[in-house]
Amino acid sequence: MSVSRLKDITKIGVEQMGDLADSLNDPAVLRLENLDTNVLPPAAAVSYTKLAIDDDDANSYLPFLGLDSMRQAASNLVARQSGQQYDWKTECIVSAGGLSGILNALLAVLEPGDEVLLTDPTYVGLINRVRLAGGVPRFVPLTPTPNGWRLDRAALLNIDPTRIAAMLLMSPSMPTGAVFDHEDWQALTHFCLAADCWLIDDSAMERLLFDSRKVIHPASFPGMREKVITVGSASKEYRMIGWRVGWVVGPANILADVASVSLANVVCQTGIAMGAVATAINDQDDGIEAFVVELQKRRDLIINELSDFRVIPPHGGWSMLVDVSSLGIDGPTASKLLLKKGGIAATAMVNWGGDHCANYVRLVFANESLDRLANIGERFRRALT
Repeated sequence: MSVSRLKDITKIGVEQMGDLADSLNDPAVLRLENLDTNVLPPAAAVSYTKLAIDDDDANSYLPFLGLDSMRQAASNLVARQSGQQYDWKTECIVSAGGLSGILNALLAVLEPGDEVLLTDPTYVGLINRVRLAGGVPRFVPLTPTPNGWRLDRAALLNIDPTRIAAMLLMSPSMPTGAVFDHEDWQALTHFCLAADCWLIDDSAMERLLFDSRKVIHPASFPGMREKVITVGSASKEYRMIGWRVGWVVGPANILADVASVSLANVVCQTGIAMGAVATAINDQDDGIEAFVVELQKRRDLIINELSDFRVIPPHGGWSMLVDVSSLGIDGPTASKLLLKKGGIAATAMVNWGGDHCANYVRLVFANESLDRLANIGERFRRALT
């Protein structure tokens, strides 16, 4: 029997579909089930990593809170995005990946039973981390429309802010690709101030925005500098998945507690990776703009190819959802059919929010090139119609 803290932890689904697709050993299968990418990391970061392998200083536990250069780079990045200044010595630590940073932040701000506001749908890994930290997920809906997902601001007004201890938000959101506009952020930050709670901003994809959208950072709103904890990651924007480096930036009082959790948890980060990530952050040739262009081309191709299906267009990120309920099936059934008949590995969204998430399958478009995606419509029709 599992211990009580694990009783509500659910499967992600990606791990099962990934293993199943791997077992087929079929290169013709479109790998749309997990967040890998075939777009290379910044060249300068790769070169730095190769040098770090032979650097004895990189083979060290120290410094426990991350390399000075990495903390400076992360603090400066958040400052550029938010318009706020942060002291890297007291207001930034490095984490072993972005999700490790999120768990550390949750452990630093939650008492058992505290409610945490998330969107629905959202990444089940975020939901599970809230539960693991002793929190209780509370959801505000994202509404699907033909033009994309929208935050249900009316539903937000009906949530009692006094019960919320933290908000855990992501824009672009995963798996939907929903992007909060200025009015959304205004409503969310107003809620945060009314709740007098923390806002943990998962900023892993904040610059992966389509159709000329601009980054809006919640700490840029009045009164929010002391409320926002920004958690970033090298995995998404910089395509540095295997480096396992993230960062947490926020007010000094809470960052001291996050640091205490970090020292009791992973202790230190990947030594040979931190300098490379700092190089990527500081490098003007980071490849993010070109990455966005490529992702948008892939998004547009898939939407065009799947015009016969209910696809909710993403406004950013590198995944989208397809609603299969009108076909008389659910997401798990569609996922099985897509793999068996269409040669597409796609993850069903069970557990990624409310019960309605069982209507969706997720398509990740970061790991397959345009030529490989060109016949995805025919594959879908073969599998589902």
